[in-house]
Amino acid sequence: MIRRMAGDVSDPLMPAHRGQMLARGVCRALAGHDFAALTEFAPAPGLRVDVIALGPRGEIWVVECKSCRADYAADRKWTGYLDWCDRFFWAVDTGFPAELLPDGTGLMIADGFDAEIVRMPPERKLPPARRQALLRAFARTAARQVQGFRDPAFRAWA
Repeated sequence: MIRRMAGDVSDPLMPAHRGQMLARGVCRALAGHDFAALTEFAPAPGLRVDVIALGPRGEIWVVECKSCRADYAADRKWTGYLDWCDRFFWAVDTGFPAELLPDGTGLMIADGFDAEIVRMPPERKLPPARRQALLRAFARTAARQVQGFRDPAFRAWA
């Protein structure tokens, strides 16, 4: 499971920002549960979730990564994310005061290498029309990211 502290930068491919490190570990862990994940996804104008993941049965999970108490306290938008997922999680490192996180939300303990689900939130099924719109946006975003990796110049004119 969690092998290193979130601040360990001995891996040259480790993202520099602690929140990005948590997101990387979350994405790796979700892949182990057969989920496909995207980071920095905008489900609606004015919203940007840290991680959105699509499960094997079409379920959609959102994970917000919080690097410290101040990062959590400054987040005023997270309740708006609840309308865009079937389950909502927080991802924090082992030093985060988890008692600050609201009941009824999920919890993952993460670092830059992995994550573990320690509290599963209740499922709140998305309305079918919203799910369909999210699935299309997820697919288009993923396809654009793949195209950008295969053709770096694509980003300049996309």
